[in-house]
Amino acid sequence: MKRAFWPDRSGASALEFGLIAPLFFAFLFGVIEFGLLMWTQVGMQHAVAVTARCASVNPALCPTDNPSAIAAYATQQAFGLSLPSSTFSYSAAACGSQVSANYQFQFPQILNLAPFTLTAAACFPA
Repeated sequence: MKRAFWPDRSGASALEFGLIAPLFFAFLFGVIEFGLLMWTQVGMQHAVAVTARCASVNPALCPTDNPSAIAAYATQQAFGLSLPSSTFSYSAAACGSQVSANYQFQFPQILNLAPFTLTAAACFPA
C-alpha cells in the first residue's frame, strides 16, 4: 500500500521553523543593535549635559583652561560606555560652556554597514 505524499504532515513544524527562523533572528538582532545604538546616544547626551554644567559651575573639577580634563570627565559620565576622550570637545561659546561629542557607531561586521555617526551637544547655562 502506497501512501500519498501530499497528505503527509510529518516534518511540517520543522519546515515552518526553517522558513521563519532566519527572519525572526534577523529581527531580534536588529532590535538589539538598535537598542545599543540608542543607549550610546543617550549616554553621550547625558555626558555632554552633565559636563557642560560642571564646566560652568565647578571649575575645580572641570577647569575650563584644560579641555582634556573636561573630556576625561565627560568620558566618566557616559553611562557605562567606554568611549575615548577624543569623542568629546569643549568650547567657550556665547551660550556659556559648550560640550559636544561625535562618535562613529560601528555595526557588527556581519551586517557590512557603514559606521553611523552619533552627535550630542549641550550648552550651560543657556
